[in-house]
Amino acid sequence: MRLPRENIDLPEDRGCLQWVLGVPLVLLYVPAAFACYVALALRPESPYDQIRDDARFMGNCSVVLCLLGLLITITPVFRRTMGRWWFAVPFLLATVAYFRAQTV
Repeated sequence: MRLPRENIDLPEDRGCLQWVLGVPLVLLYVPAAFACYVALALRPESPYDQIRDDARFMGNCSVVLCLLGLLITITPVFRRTMGRWWFAVPFLLATVAYFRAQTV
C-alpha cells in the first residue's frame, strides 16, 4: 500500500517560510524607501543646482532597488508563498521615485 504524498505547501508551514523569504525583500525595500524619501525631500533652488542631480540619482537608485525586489518576487517560490501585496509596495514606490527623478 502506498502512503499519500504530503503536500509541501501546507498552510501551517507558510508562516516561517514567509518570514524567511520576506527578509531579503525588506532589505531591498527599506533602502529603496529611504532613497525615494531623500529624492522627494531634496528641493533644488535653481536649475543649475547640484541638488537636482542628487535628487535624480536617489530616485533612480530607488527605482533600481525596487526592480531588483520585483525580480526576486517574480520567482516561483516567492509567488507561491508570499501574498500579492508584495508586488504593490515596490511598484508604487518605484513609480513615485521615477516621476520624482523625471520632474526635478
